[in-house]
Amino acid sequence: MMMSREERKNMIEFITKLRSFNQEQLVYMTDEEIEHIYNQTYYHYEEIAE
Repeated sequence: MMMSREERKNMIEFITKLRSFNQEQLVYMTDEEIEHIYNQTYYHYEEIAE
């Protein structure tokens, strides 16, 4: 399933706030790569919050 532009934008913003990535690095990645990094970041952040 293809993600929307807004969804991709939100994922990239979340990743750049919590990881050492910049938007320039992420802009050339596929949706699948962005989603994978987002999921890793989200689950790591969720574990720390608990």
